[in-house]
Parts: sequence; structure tokens; C-alpha cells
Amino acid sequence: MSGWEMESTGSARLVGGNQVSLPLTTTTPHHRFAKVKRQGNFQPINDVSAPQSCSLHANPHSVSPFVTRRKSQINPDCGVFKLEEEEDDSLPEVNGVHSGNSRHVDVKRELVMLSLPAIVGQAIDPLTLLMETAYIGRLGSVELGSAAVSMSIFNTISKLFNIPLLSVSTSFVAEDIAKVAAQDLAEEDMHGDRPSQGLPERKQLSSVSTALVLAIGIGIFEALALSLLSGPFLRLMGVQSTSEMFIPARQFLVLRALGAPAYVVSLALQGIFRGFKDTKTPVYCLGIGNLLAVFLFPLFIYQFRMGVAGAAISSVISQYTVTIVMIMFLNKRVILLPPKMGSLKFGDYLKSGGFVLGRTLSVLMTMTVATSMAARQGAFAMAAHQICMQVWLAVSMLTDALASSGQALIASSASKRDFEGVKEVTTFVLKIGVVTGIALAIVLGISFSSVAGLFSKDPEVLRIVRKGVLFVAATQPITALAFIFDGLHYGMSDFPYAAWSMMVVGGISSAFMLYAPAGMGLSGVWVGLSMFMGFRMVAGFGRLMWKKGPWWFMHTTSQKRLA
Repeated sequence: MSGWEMESTGSARLVGGNQVSLPLTTTTPHHRFAKVKRQGNFQPINDVSAPQSCSLHANPHSVSPFVTRRKSQINPDCGVFKLEEEEDDSLPEVNGVHSGNSRHVDVKRELVMLSLPAIVGQAIDPLTLLMETAYIGRLGSVELGSAAVSMSIFNTISKLFNIPLLSVSTSFVAEDIAKVAAQDLAEEDMHGDRPSQGLPERKQLSSVSTALVLAIGIGIFEALALSLLSGPFLRLMGVQSTSEMFIPARQFLVLRALGAPAYVVSLALQGIFRGFKDTKTPVYCLGIGNLLAVFLFPLFIYQFRMGVAGAAISSVISQYTVTIVMIMFLNKRVILLPPKMGSLKFGDYLKSGGFVLGRTLSVLMTMTVATSMAARQGAFAMAAHQICMQVWLAVSMLTDALASSGQALIASSASKRDFEGVKEVTTFVLKIGVVTGIALAIVLGISFSSVAGLFSKDPEVLRIVRKGVLFVAATQPITALAFIFDGLHYGMSDFPYAAWSMMVVGGISSAFMLYAPAGMGLSGVWVGLSMFMGFRMVAGFGRLMWKKGPWWFMHTTSQKRLA
């Protein structure tokens, strides 16, 4: 379904001269995205003259969580437009909303179909990182601990713009694509040509050029910062110059810094491809790069006897491979370089990504505090913490993929003001999240001790890891709901609350972790991280129950929601 809104009054006339009264939707808050429906025995209207002052807005039809325009034939000044819309009248509708069990089944099917590719895409990098951790862990606890600290620093700096680049570039690219497609279709309609499908040739999209220019600049800055400030960063994380972990950690960090530009650009490219509604190409490219890394890890680490340096070099080669392959695919669709610097949308990117950036900073700083306090407990504790964190984050990707899929469905329904659909998706996703979290807790509780042996053979490290079973396994239901609530709020575009609540939750949890390890050791860090996820879940649930917030419709009757 899609909704169309004409901000005009009066009637439209057919080109043939017959007067036809069109049902127009006013711009009241509850009908902004209401669906224009055929009434009586009206035939499809192909050529309509409308007042020049009117404007036509398309409600997003895809499941993308970002604002897009449905493909239609539109004259830029709204003088003549052609609307192609197919309706399925097999189900009863109320204000354009399908009812009955069929839609309930469709929600489940659509959520599953969205989650499967999302799981594959999000699982590739963590699985490769797990293999890298396993290879390094066989070198010894010092090497594993030093690489763990350096990985944390690299991820903190490099992923700082992960979510903003993905979200903002996806939204802007989708809007640009729809705008260019609408202009092309309008021109073809005016000339009587057959409308083209999508973007048949390479286009100049300023949003794509802006994302790439920003990513390159940010990547170069990060590479310089990580290389030149590697020593201060390590000392900030608790690894002093006299520590046995300092030299291998610094070597690993400096080499990984060489891949920062490629890593940031690859994040922007993933967002761009999502704007094209193409999730297969990024998965294909990530698969090629990470398979190469898996092949290079044992070769550089053991065969060439390069140790942690070999692991870093393998990762850098993998990152540049992913980026180059993605650029090759993207170059077939768009012109990468901007015609002039003035066409770039730096202001729009910075403004839209502000709240998301604040939230990302809060998460990264909390994780950095956790890693720093774990490093202060010694090499064995740091190695054990790294193993627990990698397993914890890897399995969390399953629920994170579910959250992103729920976000897409909610954004699609909310944009059509289909609040019944939003409620149905929300309820179903939360139920699946609870079941998934409990299932993961049971599986990890049974198998985690055995899995830990794949990452280290050091008996002291394994002894500490076994204490982390409670943290890794028991918190899975809480973690699942925390991630899902993030996806729900993103779907409703509630970015300010997501940012401010994360800052408060991160501040409380970080304060606890700064002092608890003094008396509790590494367990204090794990308790602090459990608090972090628990508070995120509580904040998400509280917002859902907030009757005056964006979820107001959850607390009204069906008739009021559809009014």
C-alpha cells in the first residue's frame, strides 16, 4: 500500500474534457499519509491536469527504514502526473489498512525474509574477528591481551561514524534516487515515451559523492591519529610503556591504522548500497574480503612468523579488498566524483547524523571503559575478557539483525500512519526477541566452556573465562531486548531519545566500572556491562509505555488509532 497526498482543493479534469472529482486528502496530522482510494466505478486516470500550486508526496512503499519516494510518474510542477497503483481488494481495509490473519502472516514472513540477509551480513565481520582472536590466542596470553587492547582502540575510533554513515547515507541516497527517477519518468511521460525502470544509466547523485568524500577524509584523519598517538592511546587504556603488552600492542595498532581509510569508506559504501535497496552486493564483497583474511591469517602469523603483526596486515589487506570491490560495483551505477564541491551536502549529513553520533559515542566510551579496566587486571584477565566479549558480541549480532529488520518494517508502517501495523510488528519482534535471548542463553550456558578452548590453551585464561559464563550466557535475554528496543525507536525516528537515554545509561554504567573492579576484579567489569544492557532495556521499555511520546497510539483504542 502507498499513500498519496495532494495539498490542493477543487477538482481535477481529464484531458478529454470530462470532469472527474478526485478525493483529496487534507494535511491534518492523522491523515497526512492516508491512502487515496478509487471510489465508485472510476477508471484509472492516466493524464490529469491539476492546479499548478499543488504538490504531490509519495508515501514510502519499500521496507526500507528511511524516507524514500515510490516510483511514479510526476511532473516537477505538478501540472500533469501519472499515477500507477495496484490495489489488492481481496482483504477488507479500514483507512487503507489490511485487516485479518493474512496481514499477521505477512508480517512474520516479511520479518524473516529481512532478517536472514541481515544476519549473514552482520555475522561476517564478527566471525572473522573470532578467527583472528583464535589464531592470536594460540601465540600466548600476552599476544592475545595486547591485540585485544589495540582492537578495542581501533574499533572505538574507526566505528565512531559507523551508525551515522550507514543511516544518513542510506536515507539521503534513497531520496536522491527517487528524485532522479521521478524526474526521468516525468520527462519520458511528457514526451510520450515508455517509462524506464529505476535508474537505467549511471547517474550523478550528490549524496553518494558527499558520503564518499566524508568517509575518505575521516579515514585519513583516523589513520594519522591512530599511528601518531598510538602510545598515548595505549597508556590511556592502562597499558603502560613498561608493560610486556606495550610493544606488540603498539605494533598491532600502527599496522591496523593503515586500514582505517578503507574501513570507514566501506561503511559508507554499505549505507549507499542500502539506499539502492541492495543488500546482496555488500554481503558478496564482505564475503570475498573476509575469506581472504581467513586464508592470510595462518600464512602471515605462523608461516611467515610475523605474529600479531601478521594478523594486522591480513586484516588491512582484507579491508582494502572489500572497499575496492564495492567501489567497482558502485561505479557501474553512479558517477563517483562530484561535478563541483558546491553540490556536496556536508551540512545535511552533519545535522542528520548529530544525534546518532552522540549515541554511538556513548556506547563506544562505555565499552572503552570496560576494556581499560579489564586491562588493568593483567594480561590473563585481559585475554579472558577479550574471549568473553568476542563471543558475547558475535551472538548478539543475531538479535541486532532482528532489530534492524523490525526497524525497517516499523518505519514503513509508521510512514503510512498504519499504527495497527506498527503495533503488530512491535509485539511480534519483542516476542521473538525474548525467545531468541532465552535460546541463546541456554546454548551458551551449555557450550561456552568448550567453545572457550578454541581461543586459548592457557589454563589460567580458561579458568577466568569459565567465570564469565554467567555474564555471557545469562545476559542474552536482556541484551536481545536492549538491541530490539533500539531498532524500534529508530523505526519511529526517535533519535533524540535514543541519544540522550544512551548518554545517561552509559554514564551510570561507566561510573560503576571505574570503581567496582578495585574490589570485585574482572567481575566488576562484567557486572557493569550487564547493568549497561539492563538499563538500555529499561529505557526502551519506559519509552514504549510513555503515553505522550511517539508511541502514544499503543495506549489508545483501535478506532482512535485509525481515525
